[in-house]
Order: sequence, then structure tokens, then C-alpha cells
Amino acid sequence: MAGTITCETPFSFILTVPGNQAGLASAWLRDLSDAYIKFDQDLDMRVPGPMRIESTTPFEPNTIANDTVGHQKPYYIGMEKDARQGNDLPLFEWNVDESQAIKETPLHKTHIEMGAKMVPFAGWDMPVWYSSVLEEHLAVRKAAGLFDVTHMGVFQAEGPDAGVFLDSVCGNDISSLAVGESCYTHFLDQDANVIDDLLVYRRGKEKFLAVVNASNDDKDWAWLNGVRLGQVRVDNQTPWAVAFGSNEDMRVDIALQGPKSRDILLKLDCSPADRQAILGLNWAELCEVHLDGIDLVISRTGYTGERMGFELFVHPNKAVSLWHKLIEAGQPLGLLPCGLGARDSLRTEAGLPLYGHEMGGTLNLGVGQAGFGAFVKTYKPWFIGREAYLQQEEKRKSIVIRFRFDEKRTKMAHLGDPVLDERGKVIGTVTSCAIDAQGFLTGQAYLQEKYTAEGTGVFIYQGSPQKADKAPSELTPGDRVTLPSRATVISRFLR
Repeated sequence: MAGTITCETPFSFILTVPGNQAGLASAWLRDLSDAYIKFDQDLDMRVPGPMRIESTTPFEPNTIANDTVGHQKPYYIGMEKDARQGNDLPLFEWNVDESQAIKETPLHKTHIEMGAKMVPFAGWDMPVWYSSVLEEHLAVRKAAGLFDVTHMGVFQAEGPDAGVFLDSVCGNDISSLAVGESCYTHFLDQDANVIDDLLVYRRGKEKFLAVVNASNDDKDWAWLNGVRLGQVRVDNQTPWAVAFGSNEDMRVDIALQGPKSRDILLKLDCSPADRQAILGLNWAELCEVHLDGIDLVISRTGYTGERMGFELFVHPNKAVSLWHKLIEAGQPLGLLPCGLGARDSLRTEAGLPLYGHEMGGTLNLGVGQAGFGAFVKTYKPWFIGREAYLQQEEKRKSIVIRFRFDEKRTKMAHLGDPVLDERGKVIGTVTSCAIDAQGFLTGQAYLQEKYTAEGTGVFIYQGSPQKADKAPSELTPGDRVTLPSRATVISRFLR
């Protein structure tokens, strides 16, 4: 069927078809929108929707485009994928600039004044702890902790094509977010390698925030602009194609996490309407309010495993003021400022991934291998890395689990330490490890799936000795050998 599409507004289109085919066209579009019909070999596919399909008055289109096929589109229903339509785009490449000077967050001076132990992290001078990692860890589990995460990358995508663009570069279903909702997702390249994991927040119909890892900030920015400008390859089946489909409202992120975090937040002065908006937030929802005169985007999300926690997006010039207001309001309730050490131990205890450990990094783990395949919506007909991700999942035989050492008095495990079964066979490798709220060392490891059942006993060589011990037949009295420590596979995420 041939027809003409006219863009009435960015969110409204008029399809003009011959009158005797109008009913068929309408039924086809409604069934596509409601995901009632198959339109490709993949039965799970469905087009973005639902959309409202309705008849309108007779309409005469003003102009008709000459080219009836979008040759640069990476996907459309009925596309012949083996038909070459252009020159291959180059692969995305990223080289880390090690010469850059260490950067400081807006709260850097405040951390030093508060006695924080500072360390370099992802190109930034950051607090690793104020009192101790365990004390700050327990404060978050029992009361609340305040984290400087202003080093994280915060991007804003705006305009009528912002949702479509983010759906191209993210594995999760971004367009399905209602205003005031957010989701966890990933940037994948054309081979389904994880460029970064991130959170996307929908601030408005045409306005989104994307919060990315500090270590990947510059890389993500280069990748997104390379995709947006059609400068890098986004699809192996159609290597000439460009993605579907932005400005500055500067924001940085301060995280307030723990069971008393909402009580602390509401001790700041706010209007009754803003108070109700904060009280009404469910997990992963956001609102825009003023607290003590400070304009904030507040999201009920976090990286600690706590279901009561908030990320506060504030203008950099207001970050120090907000920090001090929260410290003053929260200290009587047990709030502590927290550093990178507690941030890492909390997320490890909760089973949350860190880019470079449970995703990407030396092991080059994909989203499914990390155990987060539920956040990749393969029902979307196309996004960067979709086909490669499906192939990756077909071959996958291992996945990330969470473990806990059986005894408290044991050494820390590190990324790359081997994991063995009870017969001494290597079955995987440690990805992260940290102390938990009970004082045990808890971690994550990438294991063969047959060993991932909760309660399975494993053994871990902490520290991965670089030199092999003597063969047993060569041992003499007084020799020392390295022994692995016993651990047990526990639930994948903190309950």
C-alpha cells in the first residue's frame, strides 16, 4: 500500500491513503500499536506504542517526497538487510587521556574542611572515607548517609526526537517512561559490548536526564555525539546506517541514602505541594521541587541497595549550600557524610554492578553475563547492539553471582582472584569484594551457571599469588603454601 505521511506536530502525523484502503491501513496500524500481530521473524518484537490511531477529515498533502525509502535507517518493517545501501561507517574508538590533571568537585573544599581522606578516582580527587568505611556503611543501613557524586556525568537530551534517540542508544525501553519516571539501562556498541551503564530520567515530554559513570563521562559524550551525527557504526548488518532521531540545564548529583533519608529531606523548608510530591515518590520516580529555596530535581533512586534513598540534582553553584543544609538537618537523626569506600561496600553487598568489574573491564562482561538481562528490552525492533546481544545470550554459560566468606577472619578477595569448586576445578573469577553490615566479606564473582545455585560452596584464592607454590611432593617441614578460603553462594541481590 502506498501513502503519504505529513508531520502535523512532532507527536502527530497524518497518513493519507486511498479511500478504499483506509480501513485496512487503520486496522494494520492499530494491531501494530497494540502488539497483536507478527511483523518480523522475531515473535517478541513490537513497535513502540501504544499509539492512538483515529480517522480524520479528508486531507490533501502539500508536498510529496521523491525518495520513498529511507536508505540510512537501520531498521524498518520489511527491510531487506542484505541489500547494501552505502559506505561503511567507521568503528567507534576511544583512547583515555592519562595526562589530564586531577579534577575537583564543587564540594572538594568542604570535604577537606570536614577531615575526609582524599584519593584520586576516575580523574577526580574524592573522599574515600571520613571516619571509617564500616561506620559509614552502617550509617546508611541504619539511618542515612550523604554522598558526593557530583563527579558523575549528567547529560540532558531535549527535543521531540530525544526519546527516539535514547531508545536507539539504550537497551531499555526509554519511550515507555512516563514523565517523572526513570530506569536503569546500558549503552551498547554494535557488538553488544557495554560502553556504560546509566540511569535515564524523564523530566518532561521532550526532556530527559542521563546520569553516567564518572570514569566514562568523556567517552560516553563522544559516543553519543558520534551516533547523533552519524559518524560511527551502529549496526553490523547495515554498517552504513545512522541511528534514529538536544540545551544545558546544568546539574550535579548528591545522593542521600538510608531509611531516614526522607525524614531528613523533609526537615528542609518546602511548600505543602512540594512536600506531598516528595512523600508521593515511589521507587524510580522523580519530581521537581524547591527545598530551602534551592531548585532541585529529586529522584528516589540510589546505588546502595536501600529502597529509601534519593538522588538530588542541583545546580553546581548550590551544591555546597545543599550539602551543609542536609548535614545540619540529618546529624541528629544519625546521618554521616560517606566516601567512596562505603559507596563501594554498599553496592557490593547489594549485588549492584560496577563498570570495569561486573561489566566491561578486563573480563569484558556483557549485560546478560552480569545478570541484568531484564533491563535489555529485546522486543524493541532495533537498538544499537540488539542482534549481537541476542547472539551473546545464546552462547552464554556463566553469570555473576554474590558470595560471602564463611568466616569473618579472612583476607579480602580482589578482581581476578580464581574461584574453585570443592574438587579444586577453576569455575570462575572474583569481580568485587567488600565488608558487609554483619562484618563478613561479601563479593561478586563470575561463575559457570551450574555452580550458581544459592547455598553452593566454593573456594577462593585471595590475592592470586603470582608465583606457584612448590609441588606437594617437594614440600618439607617449615614450608608454607597458599590455601583458598571457603565461601558460599548467596542470593543474587540483598534482601
